[in-house]
Amino acid sequence: MLFWRDDPDLPYRVTLEKWGFPMAHVWAITADVMASKNSKSVRFSDRLQFALIRSILGVLFALPYRRRVRFLGWVMQHVIAPVAGYNRRSKENLEMIAPELSSEERSRMVGRVANNIGRTLAELFSAQDFVDHVGGTELSGPGLSQMQEAKAAGRPIIVISGHFGNYDVVRSALIRHGYHVGGLYRRMDNPLFHDFYVDRISAIGTPLFQRGRQGLGQMVRHLKSGGTLAALIDVRAGNGAPLTYFGKRAWTALSMAELALKYDALVVPCYAVRQPDGLTFKTSVEEPIPHTDPETMTQALNDSLEAQVRENMEQWFWIHRRWKDVPNAVVQEEA
Repeated sequence: MLFWRDDPDLPYRVTLEKWGFPMAHVWAITADVMASKNSKSVRFSDRLQFALIRSILGVLFALPYRRRVRFLGWVMQHVIAPVAGYNRRSKENLEMIAPELSSEERSRMVGRVANNIGRTLAELFSAQDFVDHVGGTELSGPGLSQMQEAKAAGRPIIVISGHFGNYDVVRSALIRHGYHVGGLYRRMDNPLFHDFYVDRISAIGTPLFQRGRQGLGQMVRHLKSGGTLAALIDVRAGNGAPLTYFGKRAWTALSMAELALKYDALVVPCYAVRQPDGLTFKTSVEEPIPHTDPETMTQALNDSLEAQVRENMEQWFWIHRRWKDVPNAVVQEEA
């Protein structure tokens, strides 16, 4: 699955940023990881960082899956989010986008946002436990039949989602239904952590493509061969276009729409909405986005995600700096 995870404000990039790598990516670290093939380039600080994370999360991820997910949700809501400043950022974004909410409603929403983030992080890096748990989640929605037709015809598919609910539920379901879903990942700065990180995301599905010229070439070949890619559309993109999200200017990458037009790929918005029990999901496969031009297609994707978020506001990552302006950007205003 292809996820653009370049936003430095995401919790798994920030939680232990001062230590140089993301806390929430770590699941259960075993001693043999310390003998990584990259060990020659490992600094003492890398080993210390890795050991600190291991000691913190080792106990957490020894818990049974359901308790683990609930517990990390609680920890994120009551400990990490308030200390790390995530609650403040969520509140600021909600004040801008949903001023009609009362102070009390906003505070409750901020807490639920943090809880969903914690649960999502626990799920994403629980690897096989996560895959087993969501194994009964079926794909559903008006766009499913067209996806099936494209798959049967060998036509490339680009599945678009956002940091909403748990986006990897869709990835797991697609793989289970025979879709060849490729993934792009960013190399971790800590070489000890890198091997573990790749091992965890590989457990959900392969192939995986490392960011860079070689990985991009592999990704394009995967798409051209009729494979499926998936992207998150809701990360601020400094080299993107000034589109709108919730009625506010939001710089958005056009790359997925451009790839779709170049390789005649079907573009399908897909979402996994967390259910009231906090552990199960319902998927929504929407109608494909018509091929027009990159800006129009990408705006339609923003609008699709916005509609989903408005129905379940607490399930979007409101900690994003989604509406932050791009320095020195030139915006052509309409007459």
